[in-house]
Amino acid sequence: MSMTEIVYQTGDATAPSADGPAIIAHICNDLGRWGKGFVVAVSARWPEPERSYRVWHRHRGSNDFALGAVQLVQVALNLHVANMIGQHGIRSSAGSPPIRYDAVDQNLDTLADLASASKASVHMPRIGCGLAGGTWDRIEPLIHSRLSSRGITVVVYDLE
Repeated sequence: MSMTEIVYQTGDATAPSADGPAIIAHICNDLGRWGKGFVVAVSARWPEPERSYRVWHRHRGSNDFALGAVQLVQVALNLHVANMIGQHGIRSSAGSPPIRYDAVDQNLDTLADLASASKASVHMPRIGCGLAGGTWDRIEPLIHSRLSSRGITVVVYDLE
């Protein structure tokens, strides 16, 4: 297994340029809230990820909905969206942003297993760095250690 480098490109992470199976990964909060940030673009394209996330949250007493969990939702033949719970709440408290790096690390570890199993590439915006308040210099090493080190192709998209 060889290390791959993260590919950076300008474009829309909801329209991945991939040959073969692909997973679009993004960060969700643990409050069941969906409606700001990257999820708006996801919902504009497919209803399933939001619907699945809301059901997952509604039945959280009897499933794995929690920080660190990943829900894989199929949106097309070779395309899935990974709803990853990596954000605690939606606002900063006591000076700490909602991002939870340990949860994101767990998300990415699970994502790596899912991507490997289906030989999928992974596509994402700069996860955790928008409304979650994270910094890319903390997120990028997690992507390297969990995905790139396992030879999984990762493409990070920056909008024009």
